[in-house]
Amino acid sequence: MPSGPGGKTPRQLRHRLAELRGPDVRAKSLDARALAALAANPGCERRAILDGAGVDKATLAGALGSPSAFGQSQFALVRGNAFEARVKADGGTELLRLVHEKLDRSAEPPAAARVPDLSAAGHAGRAARTELALGEAVLAPGEWTLLDHPLLALDVAGSPAFLEPDAVVVHPDGSWTVVEIKSFPLLDGSADPAKVGAAARQAAVYVLALEEVAARLAAAPDAPGEAPRVRHRILLVCPKDFSNLPTASAVDVRKQRAVTARQLARLTRIEHIADALPEGTCFAPELPRERLTASVESVPASYAPECLSACELAFHCRDRSRAQDAVTTLGRPVRAELGGLTTVEDVLAAARGELGDPADPTVAALRRAAALRAEALAGAAAPTGARALAGVAGAARAEVAPCP
Repeated sequence: MPSGPGGKTPRQLRHRLAELRGPDVRAKSLDARALAALAANPGCERRAILDGAGVDKATLAGALGSPSAFGQSQFALVRGNAFEARVKADGGTELLRLVHEKLDRSAEPPAAARVPDLSAAGHAGRAARTELALGEAVLAPGEWTLLDHPLLALDVAGSPAFLEPDAVVVHPDGSWTVVEIKSFPLLDGSADPAKVGAAARQAAVYVLALEEVAARLAAAPDAPGEAPRVRHRILLVCPKDFSNLPTASAVDVRKQRAVTARQLARLTRIEHIADALPEGTCFAPELPRERLTASVESVPASYAPECLSACELAFHCRDRSRAQDAVTTLGRPVRAELGGLTTVEDVLAAARGELGDPADPTVAALRRAAALRAEALAGAAAPTGARALAGVAGAARAEVAPCP
């Protein structure tokens, strides 16, 4: 049996990850949202090992005493399902019109489309049926094909993750497009950048899974030629303004695809993270809270406020970050501006002239900003802690900003 990058065989790695998860705890499969969140915070070893081991982070967060509020509300789910049903009504006529309008005007308008039945027993059966339908569509050039909720298998750390995009469209030229249907609105042709970014990262995961399918089809003995082209511009379908009418925008996901691919490659080497953990580390939720907390804290985390909308452990990591007085609680932009100063107290000490090299541009800017702030306060008592840091950091940004 071949060995992995660190010398372990796939069976040995799976056994090690099962030990970390807990011998009696069933692994939680990764989905597209989880993989997209990994790409959003690629430097977090804690999330990488927990997701790689199949740990249910929501259950873990509850056992740690920091229950997660992450996820969609029931109202949002119902609204989203109703909008998706409207978009796909009449055999996907409106959806295909949007694909033609936004992505493939050179093709013949989709007067009709093939909508294959993708039902099968089990995840593996549905994934195989989806792959078969994609292969059949490639062999029928000149036709539009709509795959409604196909199931794709993506290899993640040696195990298949089953992913379900809203739709995949096969164009008359045989190329494939991922369709993401969201219930947030496009107002005057634009939407919330954070929500669009999250949708793009999620779609990039589907693109990677489709590329694996295309490669397998091209490697088949009876393959007609080159692998089908997976388009890197996906279709994002949303309600128009404040109505329930669908509109769409083409979103280029090449950057998100590259980041996600790198993160998945990193996941295949999670054995290196696992090997660095103390003996006896385990994330089973039934363990005593003290031992469970020690196990979680043994893995370095990379907390940022953005984690609150992407990770079930965000509240726990935020509390720890605040307890450590870390500047990351104020956001990545502030953290990036402060160089090697990693705690609020260090930043304030540098601003007061008690710490740091005066020749360091960051330290010099902080001291100049502190002096300007002191002059502005005119002797008034200055707030301390994170509020003072926010004021100093803001003044520092103004101090070092280029002149117009």
